[in-house]
Amino acid sequence: MIRRMAVLILLGAVCTQAGLAQNPGPAGAEPGGGGGYLFAHMTKEDYGRLYYSVSRDGLHWTLLNNGRRVYENYAGHPDICRGHDGRYYMTGGSATVTLWVSPDLVRWSKHLEFNPNVYQTPDFQPIERTHGAPKIYYDKDSAQYLITWHTSTQRKDPNDFERYWSGQRTLYITSKDLQTFTPPRRLFQYDMATIDVIVRKSGGRYWAILKDERFPSFDWPTGKAIRIASSPSLTGPWTEPSPRTTPNYREAPTLIPRPDGQGWYLYYEQYPGVQYGLSTSPQINGPWYDVYIMDYQVPANARHGCMMPISQTQYEAILRAYSDKEVQR
Repeated sequence: MIRRMAVLILLGAVCTQAGLAQNPGPAGAEPGGGGGYLFAHMTKEDYGRLYYSVSRDGLHWTLLNNGRRVYENYAGHPDICRGHDGRYYMTGGSATVTLWVSPDLVRWSKHLEFNPNVYQTPDFQPIERTHGAPKIYYDKDSAQYLITWHTSTQRKDPNDFERYWSGQRTLYITSKDLQTFTPPRRLFQYDMATIDVIVRKSGGRYWAILKDERFPSFDWPTGKAIRIASSPSLTGPWTEPSPRTTPNYREAPTLIPRPDGQGWYLYYEQYPGVQYGLSTSPQINGPWYDVYIMDYQVPANARHGCMMPISQTQYEAILRAYSDKEVQR
């Protein structure tokens, strides 16, 4: 196994199941950033704080900074995009939506904290003013940001905890400059519990990768699993979600292009905090295949976060800032 990993690193290849290597399908993604990938995430022991891991191949990840936080002021579920001005923006918060900004993914500062009024959302009656796990995406084609989060229509009940989660709906706002924002709206036109939604564009369509938050049952076998919908525009209308792309009890999806340009890697967390799973596909609408668990390695204590391609220059800068042990260079 060690010899095999060394060969893959030297060749810059990607570990996949044998069947996938024989039939990768059409290229559905742009290649990675050239240097590798960054994984900004929390940990089981320090939930809601910011940690970094890096990978050359999108499969084998190394926790940086000797397992310490990389930015003490952060709180939330990290999600990062590169914005209109070339800088990087990261979401966090819950009672409010907080944005941090960085020129290089190393130096972060608070950009803005605001409180979208969920009570003004049309055709929606929230029970609380929360903004659960906000995500951010910058759409170059429309030159606007999409920020999504989930809010529940049901109160927390210690005798019926699932009632609260079944009331979760995904809301969104848009912005051109991250200074002024549209009022909140519901992202999906169907009435289904959803959380952890990320949006990406590929092949001329927008893709919403979501967690179906209904409780799984014989009548609802897709519950607590990752599903995918698509749309011709950034905010919908969306197709009905796909069949589940993961087993039940998976959440926090994050998507990266494979470094060979032959499709995508979809990571997701088996919870509560057990381990990360990984699937791959030549295109976002599938078919998705599980990657053999011995062919990838995520830090054992990693929880919710986002992965993104980075350049060689960015990779080296992140290592200089946070690496105090040997990392594949």
